[in-house]
Amino acid sequence: MAERTTRRGATRATPKLTLASLTPDRWDDFEAIFNAKGCSIARGCWCMAYRVSGSSPPPPPGVTFSERNRRAMKQRVDAGEFIGLIGYLGKQPAGWISIGPRAAYRRLEKSPVMKAVDDTPVWSVICFVVPGEQRGQGIARALLDGAIAHAKRQRVKMLEAYPVDRAGPARDDALWFGVKSMFDAAGFVEVARRKPARPVMRLALD
Repeated sequence: MAERTTRRGATRATPKLTLASLTPDRWDDFEAIFNAKGCSIARGCWCMAYRVSGSSPPPPPGVTFSERNRRAMKQRVDAGEFIGLIGYLGKQPAGWISIGPRAAYRRLEKSPVMKAVDDTPVWSVICFVVPGEQRGQGIARALLDGAIAHAKRQRVKMLEAYPVDRAGPARDDALWFGVKSMFDAAGFVEVARRKPARPVMRLALD
């Protein structure tokens, strides 16, 4: 296991996760993570927020925005689109990381914070979802390590991320992008900062 440094400076082992792409046969595991305690914000999004751009029509009568997003994600998964990676502790789904070609996240182009730095082809690390009972164990770092390894296997040359960089503690629901220190430890470097607490970071995989 790799080691990680906690906020108090102590060293702990990073959990050993097995990561797998979200496929139709793993849909129940994906739902289990998003339906877990502490994941209510993720449950409203179902990892769709950055995949669409602009306004969209309201859902049909009797269908919530959350359910519409869930159905839209299910359609993408069933169609074979690569969405991201599920992390498992043994057989238990313990976390989710959304990663893929930047072009798949259409909302980024209109973001004043996360707009393109240049024309370098990149894959983007968008968000992490970790059930409340699994937090504080280094799951997010293990997800990031596994995602880096996956990107290397796909021959990706550059990863990009948009973490939070705030002094002091922050609410869990403000940290879906991950924290800067975690990306620092993984070797990412800051390449832009258009908002005080939101750097753009990159990791070259050559």
